[in-house]
Formats: sequence, C-alpha cells, structure tokens
Amino acid sequence: MIRPPTSSWSLDIAGIWRYRDLVALFVKRDLVTAYKQTLLGPLWHVIQPLMMTLIFTFVFGSIAKLSTDGVPHLLFYLSGVVLWRYMSDCLGRTADTFGANAGLFGKVYFPRLTVPIAVVVSSLGTLAVQMALFLTMLAIYWLRGAPVTPGPLVLLFPLLIVQMAALGLGLGLTISSMTARYRDLTHIIPLAVQLWMFATPIVYPASKIPERWQWLRVVNPMTPVVELFRLAFLGVGSVTALGVVIGLSITAAILIAGLVLFSRVEKQFVDSI
Repeated sequence: MIRPPTSSWSLDIAGIWRYRDLVALFVKRDLVTAYKQTLLGPLWHVIQPLMMTLIFTFVFGSIAKLSTDGVPHLLFYLSGVVLWRYMSDCLGRTADTFGANAGLFGKVYFPRLTVPIAVVVSSLGTLAVQMALFLTMLAIYWLRGAPVTPGPLVLLFPLLIVQMAALGLGLGLTISSMTARYRDLTHIIPLAVQLWMFATPIVYPASKIPERWQWLRVVNPMTPVVELFRLAFLGVGSVTALGVVIGLSITAAILIAGLVLFSRVEKQFVDSI
C-alpha cells in the first residue's frame, strides 16, 4: 500500500531492512568496480596510504620537524591517514549519491538510502586492508623496542569506526542533498575536505595546538577519534571524556541533519532530472 509521507523525515528503517539484499549487491558492485581495469587492483589500498605517509614523514617530520610526542613518525602519520581516508572516503562517495545514480533512481524504486549505506559498508574493506598495514608496521616497531604501548582502549576501535561512518554518512548526505540543486558546490567540497584534514591532528598531535586555536579542537568531531585511536594503539594521545561526548553529539547532529535533508530531496529529485 502506497501512502503519501506524513512528515518531512520519512526514514523507512523497515524498508531498508527488506532491501538488505540490494545493499549487499551494491556493496559487491562497489568492491568489484573500484579497481576494475587497473594493474595493481586492491594493492592500491596499501600503496596510497603508504605513499601519503612517506610524504608526510619527509615534509612534516624531516623538513618541518613537527613533534609527534615521541612516536615514530611513520606510525604517527599512518595512524592518522588510515582513519582520515575511511571517513573522507565515506563522505566523498556518499556526497555523489544523486549525481552518480540519477539514471538508476529514474528507472526503478527502492529506498534511496540503501546506496549511501552500501558505500559506508564497502569502504570497510579498504579500512580493513589499511588497518592490517598499520598493525603490521606497529608490530615491527614494537619488536624493535619503539616507545609504543597499545592498551585496553583498543577495544573501543569498533565504536570509533561507527562514529566515523556516521560522520561521513551524515556529511555526505548533507552535501549530496545540496549539490542535487546547486551543482557548482561540487567544486568546493574537495578543497573543504582538504582544509578540514589539516585542521585535524593528522600531521601533528592535538597537544601542540596553540591555545587560541583550541576551539577548533572542540568543534572538530574527528579530533577525539584520532587522539583516542592513537592513545589506544600507540599509548600517546590527548583526549578527554568531555571532548569525546562533544564529538559524539556533533556527529549525531550531523547525521540527523543529513538524513532529514536527504529524505526531503529524494522525493523531488527524480522529477527534476
């Protein structure tokens, strides 16, 4: 039975669950087509973060000589790169939901939210490969006596993944909803994400942020994620319970806002194609 929506936010959780097989198909499609017709295939999941880490090590470690709180430069930068790539991958690919799937949306009905959900799930494959790379490097440095001390906080890592997925999904849905009407915003997003990365303690520890810029640390939901991850796996990190609560609250607000906007836009998007 088809009825008109009764509210501006008509999130059909039961409908998404009924289409879980479609989500699985989208995940498979994303995994198969990501590196189709490439020479190295999934090895790019290792090469890309490793090359970025080496560049950060050379530029910010050797030339700029930024502090890493006593952690080996390669481990410090790799830890930030792995986390940032997962969140930004979820954000970037979700932000193009309407543009990349306009033809599909115009031909058949299914819950549109299944597409961005599939993106978040399929990106976990990349995260798993890159985490394996990070843990391998961590084991090598630990065996060589480097001052890294993983602790029981590593058990919180699944919760950090959930927060990053929610943050990337919420921002991606918001951007996708906006760019469905204002296409020129797509040119601003890559620059904004790049600036956000440098406002996040990826290439420097949060403990070195000057006092006058501490407000950026508070309003940036990725800061407690990165710092808690480093504290858990490397034994070094500057994070407080209040910072974690604020980060979770901002992430929840962004996710809800993204879902509301996405729910509104999807109703008129097909008619505007």
